Amino acid sequence: MGLKTLLTDETIDKYLRAGRIASRVKKYAMKIVKPGARIYDICENVERKIVEEGGLPAFPCNISVNEVAAHYTAYISDPSTIPDRSLVKVDLGVHVDGYIADTAVTLAFDPKYDELNIAVETALERALEVVRPGIRVSKIGEIIESTIKAYGYKPIKNLSGHSIERYNLHSGVSIPNVKDFFSLSRIKPNSVYAIEPFGTSGVGYVVEGKEVYIYSLRREGKVKADLARRIIEEVKKKYNGLPFAERWLRNIVHSRVELVKTLKNLVKSKILNYYPVLVEASANPVSQFEHTVLVLEKEVVVTTL
Repeated sequence: MGLKTLLTDETIDKYLRAGRIASRVKKYAMKIVKPGARIYDICENVERKIVEEGGLPAFPCNISVNEVAAHYTAYISDPSTIPDRSLVKVDLGVHVDGYIADTAVTLAFDPKYDELNIAVETALERALEVVRPGIRVSKIGEIIESTIKAYGYKPIKNLSGHSIERYNLHSGVSIPNVKDFFSLSRIKPNSVYAIEPFGTSGVGYVVEGKEVYIYSLRREGKVKADLARRIIEEVKKKYNGLPFAERWLRNIVHSRVELVKTLKNLVKSKILNYYPVLVEASANPVSQFEHTVLVLEKEVVVTTL
């Protein structure tokens, strides 16, 4: 689905525009995420704000609370709200003509989480300081790991940053959050990467939950059911292989039960990819901070500052 990125003045400008929009929308999100706020409203408002600012969502807004590390976006009629004294991750993506910016911040509504947030945000800052053409991604992971551990926490070893190409959020290169001797890749010039450390007071890895609210088109396939056909046509036309939310299809069908059943069947048929909610294995809180970097021959630009 992804298109190989060619960095020209025009494409660089689109990456930078996406980053500026993502930065503004993240600041907006930090104002509306608060205890008692409905997660459905937050997701909808963040995604609406992206469009108002001149971009499109590169994936559904993720609002992941406490031990939930990633992939939670509001489902249709989701009644859940931000709990009191919680730790809330806001992960959002913006694209301009397929050129993506990916950024995240964690908000602590209890002072006991402040030190964890400091550890993970510091790890991101130190990682960004060393990003340059030629550096091994394992070195970036080593810096993230040592920084988080110095504060007494653990990095999430099975979550990672990633390379980005046009219409391709995870384009093949992983940026580990630990020193991984098997990660032989190096940062390449004229490339784009998301650096995103995760840290926890728990055991340091995530497991898949049962819930799935995010999907993407894996391949086009022939299906008999009318609803399945309409879903494939809709996501092909609108999202070009990028992830989409169950919630974004609410106008196609009135019954959520029928929609979810059809989505599951499309996953079984290997027409759709699915992204389960990811939970810290020991159910301890997780913090995440993320920026996107544009690596040029002689300059590294953090697009989402």
